[in-house]
Amino acid sequence: QVQLVESGGGLVQPGGSLRLSCAASGFTFSSYAMRWYRQAPGKERESVAFISSTGGNTNYADSVKGRFTISRDNAKNTVSLQMNSLKSEDTAVYYCNAVRIYLGGRYDYWGQGTQVTVSS
Repeated sequence: QVQLVESGGGLVQPGGSLRLSCAASGFTFSSYAMRWYRQAPGKERESVAFISSTGGNTNYADSVKGRFTISRDNAKNTVSLQMNSLKSEDTAVYYCNAVRIYLGGRYDYWGQGTQVTVSS
C-alpha cells in the first residue's frame, strides 16, 4: 500500500521557520522524483520545490527561492522541506508528491497534506 505522510506543519510567525517532512512507503522511493506543492485558499495548487530521484537536481518556485530548501534521504525514504523567513503568503496546505515517468507511463502519488499558517 502506497503511503506518503506529511508532518511538521503548524502556526508560525512571519520570519519564522518550519521543517516539513514526508515519509514514503509502499513503493521504490529512490526511483521517484519528489515535489512539494502547496494550495492556498481560493488558489490553484502550485509546485514549490522539486528534487530528482538521486537528490542531484533541485529547483524552486521563484516565490520561495533562497528561503526554502528541499532534501531527501533515500535510506530513510523521506523528503523534507526546510522553510525559512516565512511570509504570510506562504500560508497554504503543503502536499508531498512522488512522480516517476517509466516505460511511457506516469506514476503519481500524493500525501494528504499538512497545514502551514504564517500569522502574527
